Amino acid sequence: MASLIHSLLLCVIVLSASLSHSHAQLTQDFYNNVCPKALSTIKSIVSKAIKREPRMGASLLRLHFHDCFVNGCDGSVLLDDTTNFTGEKTAPANANSIRGFEVVDQIKTQVDRVCKGNVVSCADILAIAARDSVSILGGPKYKVLVGRRDARTASFDNARRNLPPPFFSFTQLLSNFQSHGLDLKDLVVLSAGHTLGVARCSTFRTRIYNDTNIDTKFATTLQRNCPQSGGDDNLKGLDKTPNFFDNAYFKALLTNKGLLHSDQELFGGGNSDSDDLVKYYSRYPSAFRNDFGSSMIKMGNMNPLTGTDGEIRANCRLVN
Repeated sequence: MASLIHSLLLCVIVLSASLSHSHAQLTQDFYNNVCPKALSTIKSIVSKAIKREPRMGASLLRLHFHDCFVNGCDGSVLLDDTTNFTGEKTAPANANSIRGFEVVDQIKTQVDRVCKGNVVSCADILAIAARDSVSILGGPKYKVLVGRRDARTASFDNARRNLPPPFFSFTQLLSNFQSHGLDLKDLVVLSAGHTLGVARCSTFRTRIYNDTNIDTKFATTLQRNCPQSGGDDNLKGLDKTPNFFDNAYFKALLTNKGLLHSDQELFGGGNSDSDDLVKYYSRYPSAFRNDFGSSMIKMGNMNPLTGTDGEIRANCRLVN
């Protein structure tokens, strides 16, 4: 009898924990009552930042991606190094790549002002700013989910391991995405976030001098601004329209004009399903827009801190 009662109690505890976890999910309306002006304030600042520098939209989108791929969407990418940990900012995939921290700081300051307190997490700011950047630059305005809390630590090693570098093969890329709970379709769609932004010469130098699956004229043109040595910081648009969200990215892949090796691997990299998706999105931009929004929501739901986990940082660069 005592054993039966013990078993029943365990079931109740497990069920209670399960129910508690199920209620701690992200929602569209998390800030409706807490701070109704939060989302509109964020969009206003993002809009002004992009108007000053169109490239900033891609930078804010990249921050959200690089945040989510390291221990989930928890704002850890924003933390500066401390005596207790080396953060993610100087990891190979982030160093000299991620930017936009000042815009995030500005958003945080203004949102706390209109909310009359520290109620909007830095992780949510990244998710909302990414959505607004996509929308402002011509992409879909998908329903971003919110309610994340912020991590109290960051990991250089996890950033080094979990962020896919530009030299990855298709097999490596797919394995990386699957390890985060994403699938082949998500890989193709989210990689096409490279419809926005630019890349440094150092990230595509090996491709334009060594790869064989590259249009010869395209490679020759790129080599003029990206010599075999030097010019590491020289920039090139990731597709023909780096300040506008469209499907030019996919059209470039069909003609072997993907800028990064990892981009071109999506077409001709040995996976027929990926090839078919690239062809499909090159023909149907509206399908790309819809699927991009869905995959962004899916990515944004990767291991968020909710409920009483983590914290809401007063300063996005520092733990409270």
